[in-house]
Amino acid sequence: MRNYLGKRTEQKYNGILLVDKPIGFSSHDVIQQIRKITSTSKVGHTGTLDPLAEGLLVLCLGRSTKIAQFITGYDKTYRAVITLGKESKTYDSEGIDENSQGNQIPDIDKIELDSLLNKFRGKITQTVPHFSAVHVNGKRLYESARNNENIELPQREVTINELKFIDYSKPELSLEISCSKGTYIRSIAHDIGQTLGCGAYLSKLKRTQVADFRLENALTIDEISNLEENNSLENKLLNFQQVLSYSSIIVSDDIKKKVFQGQKLVSSGIIGFEGDFELGDKVILKIQSGEVLAIGESLLDSHDWNNNVNNDDFFRYIRVLN
Repeated sequence: MRNYLGKRTEQKYNGILLVDKPIGFSSHDVIQQIRKITSTSKVGHTGTLDPLAEGLLVLCLGRSTKIAQFITGYDKTYRAVITLGKESKTYDSEGIDENSQGNQIPDIDKIELDSLLNKFRGKITQTVPHFSAVHVNGKRLYESARNNENIELPQREVTINELKFIDYSKPELSLEISCSKGTYIRSIAHDIGQTLGCGAYLSKLKRTQVADFRLENALTIDEISNLEENNSLENKLLNFQQVLSYSSIIVSDDIKKKVFQGQKLVSSGIIGFEGDFELGDKVILKIQSGEVLAIGESLLDSHDWNNNVNNDDFFRYIRVLN
């Protein structure tokens, strides 16, 4: 951020904040509250939650907004409650026809339900819900849905890493779902209803995990406010090293300024590396203290490192984190 004189202004906080989002708040609502509480203008998310959903929201504050793009692709885990016997135009509780009598739910036991879920495990193709923010023909799908426009809905391939049957107490089916980026849990709910022939919708959703970040380590908005008042919030922020799981190239402290300027990395500045990587893998540059300076692409395999490092290109910058 720059002030009216064009000079960069420092952010109060720089780090990753795990937030427990309540039902009824949009992700943007939460971001606005965090900006106000922390007096930090730069706050971004790594994947939104619908207002009707609750749970883990991973936010980037200050300089950490520069690594948001590297976190958005992480797998996510949810607890979902699916209500059988009724359909919803939005596939969740918002689009239910309250005047509908509902459909008869077939007699099916827990073992049969768990078996039915096999078709939703692994790589599957989902049809994007009509009520979604995806752009088609220059317009968001929910806009065309509200105008009752009939258009061909796009499909996308997603991966359901794990789909655990938790409980079934008619009409509610409880599941735990671990999935790839871009998965619509409410589409899974809708498709289960179509498979059973009785309709279904997503009635509750809680995100419990994003990669290795867990909901039990997240803070409520009230807790964040209290920590800020007591000058203790800094201790709850995660740094780059805790968040980025890439292998590392360790460089000497005296080239830190050159890295921040995006200057070419040369072999004389390399101290060593941590972890294995292949040509084309993302790696981080850091100094011995652990401070992460940049993210880039390795142009060598780690096992060829000692034999091939010279003044030729062996690292390409993707993002400098100054």
